[in-house]
Amino acid sequence: MSSPSTSRRDFIKNATLSAAATAMTASTYRRVLGANDRLSIAVIGCGGRGYDAHMPGLNAHANTQNVEITAVADPWRQRRERAAARAEEWFGRKARMFVSYRDIMALDDIDAVTIASCDHQHTTHLEAAARAGKDVYCEKPLAMDMDKLNRAVDAVKESGVVCQIGTQLRSLPSMAGARKTYQSGILGAVGRIEQCRNSARPYWYDRLAPAAESDVDWEEFLMDRPMRPYNPDTFTGWYGYREFSDGTVPGLGSHFIDLIHYITGAEFPVSAVCLGGTYTWDDTYKFDCPDHVHALWTYDEGFLVSYSTNCGNSSGNSFKFFGDQGVLNLVNWNDPILTAEGGSKNKGVIRGENHIEGIDQPDHYLNWLQCIRARKQPNAPIQAGYQHAVAVIMAMKSFDSGRRQIFDRQRRQIREG
Repeated sequence: MSSPSTSRRDFIKNATLSAAATAMTASTYRRVLGANDRLSIAVIGCGGRGYDAHMPGLNAHANTQNVEITAVADPWRQRRERAAARAEEWFGRKARMFVSYRDIMALDDIDAVTIASCDHQHTTHLEAAARAGKDVYCEKPLAMDMDKLNRAVDAVKESGVVCQIGTQLRSLPSMAGARKTYQSGILGAVGRIEQCRNSARPYWYDRLAPAAESDVDWEEFLMDRPMRPYNPDTFTGWYGYREFSDGTVPGLGSHFIDLIHYITGAEFPVSAVCLGGTYTWDDTYKFDCPDHVHALWTYDEGFLVSYSTNCGNSSGNSFKFFGDQGVLNLVNWNDPILTAEGGSKNKGVIRGENHIEGIDQPDHYLNWLQCIRARKQPNAPIQAGYQHAVAVIMAMKSFDSGRRQIFDRQRRQIREG
């Protein structure tokens, strides 16, 4: 009979080989061995998404998935204190508080992190999490820059961490049903997919809030952006400034583009053009993210994709797949409808108004937690995030240059064309 030490060495050897075969790091494999242990999760970015979405999303499954939020990080003192107090309310002890994501990455007892930081910080935080061997849920838009995007994606793939991108609409049962309907071919040849997502004013105005300089680590917020005097409007209203966010095309349109990829199976656009400007909300804040914008992408699959935002008038919202046999209408995300409306080659296959039946599936947070346990790819893996990020970066490069942009898949570069 083998000695205990020999058996253990054999077990570890086999475990290591298995881990290598599935591109997992040693740290991630240790969590498989302790699959019944509590998952210790840190929240990076405790603003609207971190506090109002990530924390409740995790807490909803805390008991069934054995999860605890044990640390939070945010450069704004009030936000991290608020998040830590909520963790204490839910889990019986206050989460550890940090200003910087770096302190989170240095903690050996953190298994996973959620990233709900500012758009210009996503790739830095994601790459750091992957290098630290921590599973990660990262908000969209994934990136503002191709070089940083490529580095972060490579880090995730090399590390083997389980990465879920925060394009949570693809985890709705209704969207799974829409995907099945589309892939049945019932729409015929789909030539155009469009979304108009409008509002009375840009969403960044709702983020403006008082923030005393003494409560903010301004340098941690700026990260790799040039240092300048503290400005509370920049700090709280960063969504509206191009240095920190590119506005509605990546901020809202990334959900749309991700659903296009999820539903149709397309991966990357071939080309993109984009125009827009500030036509309604030109005021003392001097936000430079456009309040009106229109982006167009072409795909090898043979359709044109259109996204537009009007932040001066909330009417006219739309989300439709136009086929030559009918229309798939997703303007109500929870209730997709299939009709024969406008079908130029309608063969009578679609009749009346048909509400698409949803397909039950775990919500986005539960899917991520289950995949951490099982060491499987989640519903919105890093490749899905890469695909939506490429599309929105293409659009914004066109917006800035006034020229059509082409994606070179082999070189992983965007160029004019």
